[in-house]
Amino acid sequence: MSKSDPASKSERLKNVKWVVTIFLVTIFVSGLISFASDEIMANSGMVTAFLILFAIILVGILFDTVGVAVTSADESPFHSMAARKVPGAQEAIRLLRKAERVSSICNDVVGDICGVVSGSAAATITVQLIQNFAFSLPTVVSLVMSALVAGFTVGGKAISKGFAVNSSTKIVYFVGKFIYSLNKFLNLFRKNKR
Repeated sequence: MSKSDPASKSERLKNVKWVVTIFLVTIFVSGLISFASDEIMANSGMVTAFLILFAIILVGILFDTVGVAVTSADESPFHSMAARKVPGAQEAIRLLRKAERVSSICNDVVGDICGVVSGSAAATITVQLIQNFAFSLPTVVSLVMSALVAGFTVGGKAISKGFAVNSSTKIVYFVGKFIYSLNKFLNLFRKNKR
């Protein structure tokens, strides 16, 4: 038996755990968000329903941008920033060192959840439109809503990908700084709770 066998076995086990974790988290988060958005949209007006739909699409586009930026960015600028103790630089390095997982969460998990939830939200809006305006061709309304959601999602992601590749360092630094600020706030919250 070669020395690499235990290491490769450990790596395979880590990958299996990661896949199972992502699978379970996706089911839970998707179900939770779908339920929450359906409940909110069922009890809201048409304008609010459209705003919720566009917010879901925007979240999907933003996370897709982060996922692409993390896989495109170079780690070296962040090392000099970390040496100068610039807030968010260490967090940015951690993101880049786990680029594959960060990209998977941003693009696949959040992106796919937003895709499913936006489709569900579009269906809810379609039902409201048909009931409120008594359209004689409900299939046309459904097709138009689906086409709009797909157009905004795909168009938004196409625009964001170019931006993510060209401004990857700035985006990763922004996310790193956000994580740094969030950690600082949570630590402060924990201290005040004691």
